[in-house]
Amino acid sequence: MKQRVTGLGGFFFKTEDPKKTREWYGKHLGLPVDDYGCSFWWKDKDGNDAMTQWSPFKEDTEYFKPSEKQFMMNFRVENLEELLKALKEEGVTIVGDMQTYDYGKFGWILDPEGNKIELWEPVDSAFQ
Repeated sequence: MKQRVTGLGGFFFKTEDPKKTREWYGKHLGLPVDDYGCSFWWKDKDGNDAMTQWSPFKEDTEYFKPSEKQFMMNFRVENLEELLKALKEEGVTIVGDMQTYDYGKFGWILDPEGNKIELWEPVDSAFQ
């Protein structure tokens, strides 16, 4: 199997007021925020455009379930289907079913601390 994680795809966290939080980070840190947070663009090791997402979520979001933690990391991966099969064989808890969108495939796992980890096989060109 190729390299599993290729980079940080995003950092998502719970907050009382996502709009106020986005505005604060935009004003004080200069993040170019939109309704979802902020996208950071960079080049991968092959020189291709790649993106990492930063997003505050409402504190009562169900998206992080079954984790009760205040954050969720998203890792960029290669060949998500193969990776999920390997992780399952290794005894890693898989959460839900893989989902496919025009901007990539998503799968979810739990780490030993109960943190939900989102795995993303991106299609970065869908954002340009």
